[in-house]
Amino acid sequence: MPESSSVYLLTFIGSLVLMLALGIWVARRNRTGEDFLLAGRRLSVPFVTGSALATLVGTGSSLGAVSLSYTNGWAGALYGLGGAAGIFLLLWLFADVRKHGFMTLPEEISYYFGANRVIKGAVAIVLFLATVGWLGAHILGGALYLSFLTGMDMALAKVVVAVGFGLYTVIGGYWAVVVTDMVQGTILFLGFSLLAVLALVKVGGFGPINEKAPSEVTSFLGVETLGTIPAISMAVVIAVGVLATPSHRQRIYSADSVRTARRSFALVGVLFAAFAITPPIVGLSTRTLSPEIENPDMAFPVLATEVFPLWVGALLLIAGLSATMSSGDSEALTGVTIFLRDVVKLVTGKMPRAENMVVYSRIALVAVLLFALAGALMAETIIDYITTMIATVLSGLLIATLLGKFWSRSTWQGGIGAIIGGAAAATTVNVSDSLTEYWGNPVIPSLVAALICGVLVSLVTPRQTISDAEALRLLAAERAEIDVGTQLRAGDDTPSADAAPERDPS
Repeated sequence: MPESSSVYLLTFIGSLVLMLALGIWVARRNRTGEDFLLAGRRLSVPFVTGSALATLVGTGSSLGAVSLSYTNGWAGALYGLGGAAGIFLLLWLFADVRKHGFMTLPEEISYYFGANRVIKGAVAIVLFLATVGWLGAHILGGALYLSFLTGMDMALAKVVVAVGFGLYTVIGGYWAVVVTDMVQGTILFLGFSLLAVLALVKVGGFGPINEKAPSEVTSFLGVETLGTIPAISMAVVIAVGVLATPSHRQRIYSADSVRTARRSFALVGVLFAAFAITPPIVGLSTRTLSPEIENPDMAFPVLATEVFPLWVGALLLIAGLSATMSSGDSEALTGVTIFLRDVVKLVTGKMPRAENMVVYSRIALVAVLLFALAGALMAETIIDYITTMIATVLSGLLIATLLGKFWSRSTWQGGIGAIIGGAAAATTVNVSDSLTEYWGNPVIPSLVAALICGVLVSLVTPRQTISDAEALRLLAAERAEIDVGTQLRAGDDTPSADAAPERDPS
């Protein structure tokens, strides 16, 4: 093994040992299932901000956005701008749900439809599969780094990455995710900022980039190379991913109050918007220095290792792997929470026993990691993998959530219709080369179709009869079966179910 590969491998192992030590350190906090899955709902602003930002600046923003920038220039900034827009919308539309003490997004969505079990079960299955898909993308991203830098077989690299962040997550639960995310997020920001600065200095500034790259690549947000509608679709699909991905909702549920959730996401939105400029700088600089890279997904590690000294490459390796692991661990815990809170109830008709929740959580976490690893072993590219999944799975889900929360005439049948309509529209676009070329990705047709289906089906089905207060009571009773501490630690600003505000029935 070359000396550089040995250094990179030892650096990676050292970072895993540090994360594992942190996981063991925080494991003592896990006395109940809620502690393991939601950090006891006690996260303050620094923890929520650091963890959410580290997850957001993950595989897509490192490998994916840099790869997009390598081929399409400033279009890579659309990832960060779309993500920031999604965060601000999430803050505005959904931060207040913290007061209800929900554990999962399927539970939250079912509340909007009178705690209906059909839509909760359907959403739970859809989101569980989507979460496993996200997790697979993060495993794939980390493996691309590791394989390229160390010469490790790609399949083995995927296993190593999955086991790597799986170990500290299984041991420490959500507290381990939050603490390690803060560490990894700091490394990631420093590493990416350093790389962007060094890359720009190496190429001699923006002048050489503009001279060597085609004019359409250096156009505003890459609109001339992607096309106006595909560029808009790219930003929208990332925003939809933020709004409908359950791991971001977990930050809201685990915050110690609504105020904490709002402040944290405001900070995350600002920081992520500022971060949006770094992937294009890295991608365009790599294109200028190494224009013959066959796989654009390798743009980040090529620049980090072939252009800069060994110590810089080692630091950037940790930054890149931090991006994938900080996203992967969050998705893994989110998938487990949905599985134990919602899927188990759907399949067995009862909730897991409270005293066994920590053990069950660890077993389920191992199973989820294996499931995601199986998907990652079959995947090839990252941006296509992410955007296709969002448009197909999450667009209709977002529309169903918005209809349920803000339109009192919506019904659970309409929610199901939105999910199916969105998926059908996305699939139609995906199988048509001409439609795919026109739209870029199917998110906009998927959103429109979901909205039409959700509204029409709601109008022809009976009105919802269960009140918000009754829906809260039903859901709280289910949570109490898992962990009696849920109601006690729901937060000081949590009203009782009896006092739950009713939506305007008009």
